[in-house]
Amino acid sequence: MPWMKWLPWRYLVRRFATSHGFLDPLAVMARLQRFAEPSEVNEPIELLRAGAVFHARALINSKVIQHNLDWIWPHWIERQFNPRDESFIPRAFSITHCNLSHRNWTAVGVPDCEEMPIVDPRGLVTPHYDGWSIDAWVLGKNGRQLLPSKLKQCSQRLEMDENISVVTESSLDDLQLQSRVKVERDSSDSHCLLELIAESGDGGWLVITLRPCNPEGISFLHQVRLDKNRRCWLIEDKTAVIFERPVEKHLASNYRQGDIYLHLRDETECLHGECEVGMASAAAMFSLAAGTPLRIGVRIPLHSSGRDASHRDHPSGGWQYNLKHHCTLSVPDRKFQFLYDAAIRTLILHSPKEVYPGPYTYKRFWFRDAVFIIQSLLQAGLTARAERALDQFPKRQKHDGFFLSQDGEWDSNGEALWIFDLFCQMTNRPLKREWREPVLRGARWIVNKRLHKNGGRCGGLLPAGFSAEHLGPNDCYYWDDFWGVAGLRAAARICKREELFREARAFSAEADDFQKTIEDSLAAAARRLGRAAMPASPNRRLDAGAIGSIVAGYPLQLYPAQDPRLTDLTEFLLERCFVSGGFFQDMVHSGINAYLTLHIAQVLLRSGDSRCFELMRNVAALASPTGQWPEAIHPHSMGGCMGDGQHAWAAAEWVSMMRNCFVREEGESLILISGLPSEWLTGESAQKPIHFGPAPTRFGTIDLEVIPGTEPQVSWTTHWHSDTPRIEIRPFGFRPIGASPGENRVTLSPL
Repeated sequence: MPWMKWLPWRYLVRRFATSHGFLDPLAVMARLQRFAEPSEVNEPIELLRAGAVFHARALINSKVIQHNLDWIWPHWIERQFNPRDESFIPRAFSITHCNLSHRNWTAVGVPDCEEMPIVDPRGLVTPHYDGWSIDAWVLGKNGRQLLPSKLKQCSQRLEMDENISVVTESSLDDLQLQSRVKVERDSSDSHCLLELIAESGDGGWLVITLRPCNPEGISFLHQVRLDKNRRCWLIEDKTAVIFERPVEKHLASNYRQGDIYLHLRDETECLHGECEVGMASAAAMFSLAAGTPLRIGVRIPLHSSGRDASHRDHPSGGWQYNLKHHCTLSVPDRKFQFLYDAAIRTLILHSPKEVYPGPYTYKRFWFRDAVFIIQSLLQAGLTARAERALDQFPKRQKHDGFFLSQDGEWDSNGEALWIFDLFCQMTNRPLKREWREPVLRGARWIVNKRLHKNGGRCGGLLPAGFSAEHLGPNDCYYWDDFWGVAGLRAAARICKREELFREARAFSAEADDFQKTIEDSLAAAARRLGRAAMPASPNRRLDAGAIGSIVAGYPLQLYPAQDPRLTDLTEFLLERCFVSGGFFQDMVHSGINAYLTLHIAQVLLRSGDSRCFELMRNVAALASPTGQWPEAIHPHSMGGCMGDGQHAWAAAEWVSMMRNCFVREEGESLILISGLPSEWLTGESAQKPIHFGPAPTRFGTIDLEVIPGTEPQVSWTTHWHSDTPRIEIRPFGFRPIGASPGENRVTLSPL
């Protein structure tokens, strides 16, 4: 911060800290900064703010959870705080206690509604963003208890019909519990609907309990009251939870009295609970007849009417309306099929206007995540959503041309320009008038941001910045530079189409110079490292941060598929940075990354390397039962250990991976079915036709069908923007074919 450079402030801060026995914070910060390259932004203030909020809760967790382990806590706490569990993490000198072993949840919702309730792996429902939760338990008359969060195993699935629902089923002997969570909208609001079905062989109680916590930890709850009709919980004096039938027995508690779980056998009812420290809990109880299932419905108003009013103008705008005409997939692998369908719905749910990388931890905007998500929206034929998201980009551009989501991240301008150009190419539309000036200013920002060519390692590159947090401390990252070149080339193409020929020539020349600078830098790095693989920056040895440089191959295609810098980097990452079949990012994430593993699979796919199949299967195996991936995955618990529990970027990469397996652009050619496993074409499961489409491409739209057999047949129908592109059919295990002009059907011959 600039004011910290003022001598009086520096003196006062240092004097105050040392006089109270603390380390000099300015000296500590100076030491920390020596581990990174000098940069104008040490760490984005947005990240610091988000981290402060995250660890503030985690600090509260440390003061509450470990001293109250007789409470019933969310599943992650029950596992992570259990010394007999593989997810156990010692607390020792940890100042904060946060979810590092089971960051898994699944969002439900309706298209274009900002509210996205989340459901954890044991059915705990958090209806409101970062709020309290609702859980359900079953008590048998003989003292047995079905507490889902304490179970090591349960069944959970995502149902996708006219809506999306998360269904969780738990059992213990003859105690059974099923919960179904979804969101529905009426004319005035959206509602989270929870349907519970409980059964006990000897009778007992279904307990619907209000929890002052969620999948991140404590969430303060000060007051709860059952209304006079015994049909509604008023939380903080507002109608919050509505039961479809009157509550038969009600209990409430506070922090001093302990969890409501400890009072379930109390005879005396308590209709009102109040807790000054914010740890109120309550139980709405319904009696169970022996051996007879009981169904109870619960409705939670989401109070979304003011934020999704535009959607109410389109009564048909539910899931079926929004899925209409999207690019569909039909393959014999049921897991791949399910994950694709789930990922499409994740993309729709997380693009209400801007695009979000997740429903909870990452429910905010980054250009980096947005560009990969919008790419997949375009590839899936969800063009209107992509356009609406792109319309928000100019609002985030500063006067100097910088596309700002977080300061100090120099990749955003290249990403924004690249995706604007991709939209225009895939839709065959001219640049929107509102986008023209932002594109020009954004390109000039890249030109002006480059460092002077001073003969140093970073001369002519973009300056040191924070970039993607998984690359390491501030440095001059090739990730930023590759995006910068791609952005300038995109701006040049846009300007040429818009007949801004002077700007097109200027941006093209600048891109050539920028790429030549990168080439020279990479050559110097290769001499220093003794191999062609590209490090994360000119200053780094080869490490897991080098994953950022893979962007030159996917999605930017700045280098040919067989470029030794790409192939050697891929081999390094596969050999040194894989755990349990997936790319393990040591830096910050400290987990297995589904979307980064798929980046490597994309590079392998381009080069015709069949190891891409193995990586795809490994990523599929890492998905949760509801078809979701957290940002990073714990190598032992296999639960989420970093970021959002439902990572939309990961879902986007699965969509892009499946799409590129069927149809992908390589230069001025379209490559068909180059990523289909041979067993889909000739194996025992190869019985029904395989279909993909209609799939937008840079050349137009294509609809593919494959008839499996000993000599599979591939056919396609198209709607090109202009001239027919070169079409090559390159399936693994079969002879490659170049389609003749006008040809739309070929028969494959085994090698």
